[in-house]
Amino acid sequence: MRRVMRAAARAARLMAAAAGTGSAAQPGPKRPRPGPAPRIGTHDGTFHCDEALACYLLRLLPRYRDAEVVRTRDPQRLAQCDVVVDVGGEYDPERHRYDHHQRSFTQSMQSLRPDKPWTTKLSSAGLVYCHFGSQILAGLLGQPEDGPVVSALYDKLYENFVEEIDAIDNGIAQAEGQPRYALTTTLSARVGHLNPRWNDPDQDTEAGFKRAMELVGSEFMDRLDYYHRAWLPARALVEEAIRRRFEVDASGVVLEFPAGGCPWKEHVLSLEQELALPDPLQLVLFPDRSGQWRVQSVPVGPHTFESRLPLPEPWRGVRDEALSQLTGIPGCVFVHASGFIGGNRTREGALEMARRTLAQRGSSGGAQSG
Repeated sequence: MRRVMRAAARAARLMAAAAGTGSAAQPGPKRPRPGPAPRIGTHDGTFHCDEALACYLLRLLPRYRDAEVVRTRDPQRLAQCDVVVDVGGEYDPERHRYDHHQRSFTQSMQSLRPDKPWTTKLSSAGLVYCHFGSQILAGLLGQPEDGPVVSALYDKLYENFVEEIDAIDNGIAQAEGQPRYALTTTLSARVGHLNPRWNDPDQDTEAGFKRAMELVGSEFMDRLDYYHRAWLPARALVEEAIRRRFEVDASGVVLEFPAGGCPWKEHVLSLEQELALPDPLQLVLFPDRSGQWRVQSVPVGPHTFESRLPLPEPWRGVRDEALSQLTGIPGCVFVHASGFIGGNRTREGALEMARRTLAQRGSSGGAQSG
């Protein structure tokens, strides 16, 4: 995993080249053009996030780097394209046809790659990522396509970037029932707003589609950079904290990190299973940027606000000296109203808050939203 950091400079150069912002090449002998530029076909008219991302991802591959994007529904023009996404009514990877709208199409990441767990129906973005994602990431990062870095980031980017686009394009709700509030700023929604308004005099979509490709490409690269340079290296830190957990507290369910800001939650949840820990981890200690300390509950899952062990209910919403008097612990700063996190001026104080919370867990009533 430490090889990740050494690949950052190379990834940055390739990212700039893929976006068309690389530095100019040095003058040299002209080479004859080998032939016409390859063509990527997709539909014209109203555009969506999935085909914008599919086209952007394809252009990250060396053979499609200079490809022309042909937007049409004309079968004869599509037949002349080297690869076609999100139009044409066929899925045939041998012929590089990647549509998902036909009645017969039911493919998911799991059905095409049985080693993967995701069952969301694929859009054109997911199809391109499924077939070419590992190759794209290997080229961007300068890592072996079958190596651990590419494997980890391939899964992470699908689950936390591409799958959402697949689901939205296929009309799959995030959860059952009526949502409590609207999500209107997703990447798919922002791409949709780049289309002409219904009453705009100019209904041309070509300029908007180019902006959409730039938008999805920028966000894909930003997410890759974060997972590559911040999320993935944090795994080693979490592993070390788990190894030393009994040095923090005899219960073995409290972790301590040397610095705040580390993206620890998903690593904690996955490493618990991989290492077959006998008891679920409950609380985490870490210093904040001001030098004070925090105690935070481990969440029930990676995408939930529910806490495994929120801090005691009487402490919630109380601050400073009033909180210290209530708890009998010097240096208390706050406890969030939901109990998912609290603060103390010292490590010792934060650890004592954790121990008091553990002592009360038998009568706390279980997990709670935070």
